[in-house]
Amino acid sequence: MSAGAAVIWHDVECGGYDADLPLWEELAAERGGPILELGCGTGRVALYLARRGYEVIGLDRDQELLGKLVERAGDLPVKTICADVLDFELDRQVPLVLASMQFLHLMPSKEARLQCLRRIKDVLQPGGLLGATLLGSLPAAPPDALPPLPDVREVDGWVYCSQPVAPMGWLGQELLLKRLRQTVSPDGTLSNEEHQTMLLFIGGPELEAEAAGIGFETVGRGLIPETEAHVGSVVVLLERPA
Repeated sequence: MSAGAAVIWHDVECGGYDADLPLWEELAAERGGPILELGCGTGRVALYLARRGYEVIGLDRDQELLGKLVERAGDLPVKTICADVLDFELDRQVPLVLASMQFLHLMPSKEARLQCLRRIKDVLQPGGLLGATLLGSLPAAPPDALPPLPDVREVDGWVYCSQPVAPMGWLGQELLLKRLRQTVSPDGTLSNEEHQTMLLFIGGPELEAEAAGIGFETVGRGLIPETEAHVGSVVVLLERPA
């Protein structure tokens, strides 16, 4: 392959999503920086905000993804931290923390989610804000519905295709996301790999109640519109009291 697999698939499956960017820019304009982004990956959100003049601290536990973010940032005001969100350290408090896409759903348990919220509260300034994206329940697709279009990207003659695989729906509190990842080399060789991600469901009222128990105040909600390839989301806005 022409680049690290983690970078390639992160870009293919996440890099083209932009429905949430206007909301993050709105929160940045309201709260200022530096902004801490959790699970920043290769910089979809961090670079967007940095290009608009905001200092961004990107946190991720994958050094390969962070290395690509640093490369792409160049002279932009972006710093990175390679650490787990449950025990990371920050040398200063910030006015805004962003948890985009399915970040909180990736916490493997309620206990891990609460620990994550505690760490976020510790690094927020008094009066600082957390914007956390949550998915709604996925609608059941009609039996004759066409599958979603695949995410496709060509890099240095290699073609990468990631196709969501049905059936996909909530099973109790868990959602198993399946994708078929296909790679076509410059000589036409095709390879296939199945990739799975487990999400743990939590609704807005439940998250707000958990956050209140550790000292957050809910100050509103934002909405991210549905796209052809993605369901709509709600963003819970939680403030650390001044």
